[in-house]
Amino acid sequence: MAQITLDLPEDLAQALTQQGDRLPALLTQALTQPALPVHIYRHILEFLTSHPTPEDIANFHPTPEMVDRLQTLLDQNRSGKLTAIGTQELEEFERIEHIIVMLKSSNLSYLQPSA
Repeated sequence: MAQITLDLPEDLAQALTQQGDRLPALLTQALTQPALPVHIYRHILEFLTSHPTPEDIANFHPTPEMVDRLQTLLDQNRSGKLTAIGTQELEEFERIEHIIVMLKSSNLSYLQPSA
């Protein structure tokens, strides 16, 4: 087993000491969290499982909270202040956007008037 030495603020060191044997599990959990908050994935999944009409799909947009967070990440990226965690978030937003664009583009034929 590897041993790691960390410099931590006193209050955090105390809190970790109280966790005892749970520390490896807590670190694993912290390192495997999704890039975005769960409620963002839930919003998208609830929409997709709601049997949306072609018009619903065409009109689907991110929530104002998602737009605000994305704008913050893009601003940080432009100014060179984006952290590693922010980069992961931004990349996940890009993956989600790509999926939504593919969904909307495959939906176009349904929105075209019949000849």
